Amino acid sequence: MCADRRPDARRQTLPTEADPTPAERSLPIRLNVDDSDSPSDVIDALFLGRFATGEQPYAHSRSVDRVRSGATLLPPAATVVRSARDDDRSATLAEGEGWTLLVSRWNRGADVSVTATCDTLAKSVLAQAVEGAEDEPEPQPENVTMGFWYVSPRRGPHRTTRQISAGTWEEVRANYTAPVADALDGLMKITPADIAGRLLLLHGPPGTGKTSALRTLARSWRDWCQVDCVLDPERLFNDVGYLMDIAIGEDEGTERGRWRLLLLEDCDELIRGEARHTAGQALSRLLNLTDGLLGQGRNVLVGVTTNEDLERLHPAVVRPGRCLARIEVGPLTRKEAADWLGREAPGKETGLGREGATLAELFALRRGVGPASVPAQTEGADAGLYL
Repeated sequence: MCADRRPDARRQTLPTEADPTPAERSLPIRLNVDDSDSPSDVIDALFLGRFATGEQPYAHSRSVDRVRSGATLLPPAATVVRSARDDDRSATLAEGEGWTLLVSRWNRGADVSVTATCDTLAKSVLAQAVEGAEDEPEPQPENVTMGFWYVSPRRGPHRTTRQISAGTWEEVRANYTAPVADALDGLMKITPADIAGRLLLLHGPPGTGKTSALRTLARSWRDWCQVDCVLDPERLFNDVGYLMDIAIGEDEGTERGRWRLLLLEDCDELIRGEARHTAGQALSRLLNLTDGLLGQGRNVLVGVTTNEDLERLHPAVVRPGRCLARIEVGPLTRKEAADWLGREAPGKETGLGREGATLAELFALRRGVGPASVPAQTEGADAGLYL
């Protein structure tokens, strides 16, 4: 859908009032529809008509991440005037006395927007549309709610949530070599009163269990901290608007005073020694969020995983006082690995090398993958589970 101000008999012009306001006169809308536009695009344009002319000057919107099966997202007495379905999206336009509603659905989620003749009516219609529409699966004791942030081409910065399976620290502690387990013991027990730094740094070779530790940490901290994973961290600190939305802005439903942990995985380029030259302002904004004006007054922690050696990290990242914890996660020793296999996969100890094994290699051996195939498996689909 494209806007065009040139007169053309083929173009459809939205209706205007006989005596338009100055704001309306400044935006004469003419829409040209061609074969590149879909029916959903037409519905989007029709929805904006009464808002653009001022007939319905108030608007409210809400997103529903998981729509309950059977929910229509339409309030009582709604009349559907247009409906369209594309490959990955459906759109429904409905109206009632003094209001217009647009429902855009994709997969299990939806956006609901309402325009109305008054603000109270817009809020009321929206509340009726989404009432009882959210599907909240019964939480399992072993699960934890984790948020996922990303920039959507259609919707901009967006957050969705999932129930993530995570074991207790007691259940997974044996997955880590003794010095790492001792360090993580203290981290799992931290409370808001113990927080002395805003940066949590886990570094070490691939496959050693960094991501697994973070999932368990999310479970251990779930009473006081919401954990959100940023799926596009390389964009976060290079896009000020994105950074403000997810690190500084308030989320709907977030309890006042509740802490948030933003997870940034595999951020080697952002925090290595030469990052000041290669990452520009990105490193400065990360440091400002963890120990500067940007993070003042906000209960925000930043968790970073990297495969870099500690010596290669930028000194500003690891300086005293900035890190809540700085833990190098390494492989298990040969004895620890043999003990692990003795419990989890008796008889598989012969597959171990002389130097011990990473957690990813142990899981591969438990599945019966030979030692020669373990490195390839580490780079495959399961690698992310044990990084």
